[in-house]
Amino acid sequence: MSKYEQYADRREEVAYFMRRLYTQGLTTCSGGNLSLRVDEETVLITPSSLDKGELRGDQIAMLTLAGENLTPQFKSSIETGMHLSVLRARPDINAIVHAHPVTATSFAAMNMDVNVHLTAESYAVLGTPKRAPYCIMGSDGLAAIVSDCLKDCDVALMQNHGVICVGKTMLNAFDRLEVMETAAKMTWITATMKAASPMTGDQVEEIRRTFRS
Repeated sequence: MSKYEQYADRREEVAYFMRRLYTQGLTTCSGGNLSLRVDEETVLITPSSLDKGELRGDQIAMLTLAGENLTPQFKSSIETGMHLSVLRARPDINAIVHAHPVTATSFAAMNMDVNVHLTAESYAVLGTPKRAPYCIMGSDGLAAIVSDCLKDCDVALMQNHGVICVGKTMLNAFDRLEVMETAAKMTWITATMKAASPMTGDQVEEIRRTFRS
């Protein structure tokens, strides 16, 4: 059995979460990319130029952490370099979800942060997101900026681009992106209503000690 066949279930896992992103309106048919480290030297990643809403496990690409393409029949994602750079910088995580959810990406296009202190869940799941400065998509510069940004956080708004979340598992990273979009919607709503009542500093610290330490 080839290594590609060996990881059939993991490839289907990646495809499933991409379809779930699309179904929930968190990405477009052509936008976003997911990756999953399946062993010390092997990474699965969604390829380019395929409909994200109908992606199958047998369409997931495989490459080495060093960047060797083990599935040349698939066109590499434009953000392959970014995913590999983040995975190399963060040996403690295995999964990356990058997408362009409308509300959170709107914050990435403004000089305004998402308020993660409006609910306990937001801060417990997300921690404190960072902002990654703009660099053209698919570039080595963007890969360096994003991997540096994510060295000490799990969620980043990519300026004028989108959102990237990391986690130990694909579900972990997906949950962070979903909660980030929800937190962005709550930030927008409470700002519009001019009635935000965020948690106090003591409440935030209690969550940090309980869930973020």
